[in-house]
Formats: sequence, C-alpha cells, structure tokens
Amino acid sequence: MCRWVAYRGKRRYLEDLIASPAHSLINQSQCANEAKAITNGDGFGLAWYGERDEPGHYRDILPAWSDDNLTSLSRQIGSKLFLAHVRASTAGRTTRDNCHPFVSGRWSFMHNGQLGDFETLERQLEARLNDRLYSERKGATDSELLFLLALEFGLDQAPKMAMEMALGTVLGEAEKLGLEPLIRFTAAFSDGEALYCIRYATDRWAPTLYSGPLGQSTSDSAEPDGLKQSYCLVSEPFDQEICTWSEIPSGSFVTINDQGLSIVPFVPLVNVHAIAV
Repeated sequence: MCRWVAYRGKRRYLEDLIASPAHSLINQSQCANEAKAITNGDGFGLAWYGERDEPGHYRDILPAWSDDNLTSLSRQIGSKLFLAHVRASTAGRTTRDNCHPFVSGRWSFMHNGQLGDFETLERQLEARLNDRLYSERKGATDSELLFLLALEFGLDQAPKMAMEMALGTVLGEAEKLGLEPLIRFTAAFSDGEALYCIRYATDRWAPTLYSGPLGQSTSDSAEPDGLKQSYCLVSEPFDQEICTWSEIPSGSFVTINDQGLSIVPFVPLVNVHAIAV
C-alpha cells in the first residue's frame, strides 16, 4: 500500500509536511506504521497549484528518501494546495508513468489501494473511455484508469457522482464476469480550487485515512487570502504534534474548500449512464 499527503489552506512550503515532521511522508516511504508494505520505495510524485490553472507536476522512480531533488524542491515550493505520494507497487511496473499523482488539465489525482482482478477487468474498463481520454493513458495502473473513468463520467461537473460512477463501473464489470468484487480505495484529487478525498472498501479493510486542521506554517508567513482554515489529509499521522488527527470513516467523501471540511457518505453507483458533458 502507498502513503500520501494532501493539503489545502494557507500557503506553506511542501517540506513542512513531506520532509520536516518526525514521521513525514519521506520517513513513511522507509518505515510506514499503518500499511501492509512497510517500505514504499517504488517512486514518488508531487502535484502543486500556483499561479496557473494546471498543476506543477514532478515524478520519479527513485525512492523518496534517496532523491535530493525532492528535498530541494520541497524546500523551495510554496503552495496553498498540493498532493504528494510515495508508491508501493500493486499494479504496474516501477516507471515514471505509473507514479502518482496523475494529472489531466487542471485535475490531479492520487490513490492508495487496489482493485481485485484488475488484469481481467482492465480491458472492459478501458472500453468505457472516449478516444481522447484513452489516448491520455500513459501507464498501466488501476489508479490512472480510475482517474480517467472519473473524467469520462463528468468529474468537472460533479466530482462525487463521477467517482461513485467510476467505482460503480468497476463493481458492475466484475459482476458481469462472475468475479467477486474487491475494491480498497483511498484517493485525493483536486481541480486547484477544492480538495476532495474518498475512503471506501467493499470489505472491512479500507486503507487508512486521517484529517486534521493545521496552524500557520513555521517556514512561511500566511498572507490574508480569506481561507478560514488549513487542512491536511494523510494516510497515517505524523509523529510531530502539529495537528489533532481524526480518522475518516470508511464510506466517506471529503470536501475541503473555503467553507472548511465536510464529510458525506460515499456509495458507488452501479449500472448508471454517464453524465452528459
């Protein structure tokens, strides 16, 4: 299982969350506490939002703990919204195209978990994509394909419903093939405005997900921008007491925007048609 961090709030340097805490994301890449795989060394990636609509994007196949470029970038890049991910491969080889986050236009997406029988389902799921989105697929992971399915089903118009339809499509195709559906899924994704997260599983083993409000960055003064609160969502908490962590229940859809954090139920939609776009 992978580890990730997603942040929205006052501008802060990426190193505050991915490098500085005692149990930072980089530390978790070597020694995770709440994952099946203790080591998450199959690459890493960043997506961050600045002055442009589309996110900055950096990925590599080196372990996060051994890449000096990651350390340097995280010290210099400040952002109000970013995603960071360290990978333990369950589907797809260790290549840059298989590293998270994935980006399409203004959207970024990262995932921790697995789809059961993905090799059998892959062809049927790819067939749901239009030609443009199919051509965007560069890697071989279940994560990237889920992201593209959500775009196909109207992520721009209705993020929650699009994700419910994407996972519902997986469940529906599994049932058609006589397979026992298995999804274990936590994901974070953003359009540069709101940050969305999901925790869901078809069994009781949903990958871990925690949220917490953060105070002002110790490395950067926060400008007055109207944001009421800064929030961080993580696969597992940092040791450092920079936050009061709360576990997100399984079957939840999280939205973080200027109004704060909200959590509503998340249930995949099976056998429905795509939103008209």
